Amino acid sequence: MSKELSQMSLEELWDLFPIFLVAHNDKWSVYYDEIETLLKNALSECPVERISHIGSTAIAGIWAKDIVDVLIEVSGESELAHIAKVIERNGFVRMSTGVSRISFNRGYEKGGFAEKVYHLHLRYAGDNDELYFRDYLNEYPQTAKEYEMIKLLLWKRFEHNRDAYTDAKTEFVRKWTDEAKKVYAGRYG
Repeated sequence: MSKELSQMSLEELWDLFPIFLVAHNDKWSVYYDEIETLLKNALSECPVERISHIGSTAIAGIWAKDIVDVLIEVSGESELAHIAKVIERNGFVRMSTGVSRISFNRGYEKGGFAEKVYHLHLRYAGDNDELYFRDYLNEYPQTAKEYEMIKLLLWKRFEHNRDAYTDAKTEFVRKWTDEAKKVYAGRYG
């Protein structure tokens, strides 16, 4: 009998769910639209300010993990714990909980990845740097291609260590997010 995911060590999870990149696929926008509809219905009684497609699957033409990232921004006076429970009742598993951020996933199964995999990020409105980064890379395809090259170089090196993979991209992401926030000052308030 195989272990439940909740009983696995981080190393076992990373082995079961390695980093893998695939060429850009238009299905990602369809998957996002599907999950956005589900979330809007599920959270209709919650103070949601914006739901957005973020991450590499939201950037035109670049290779990405076959995982659709979704950002949910809620009003500052919201109780994240209550909203998190609604999200969990709708098929998401909580991955981490912080003071002002909660993350979830959907599509991780005992046998590996499901056909549709999501990472959901619940935050207060304005905690949305990913929107600026996404917009900048979509407007500046050469920068997007540089990001793609970094990801492709890091892929096999950190295939079984998501934290190291993410950490290795941080400097690039921070640099271009800061630039994007200058270019698009005030776009997302």
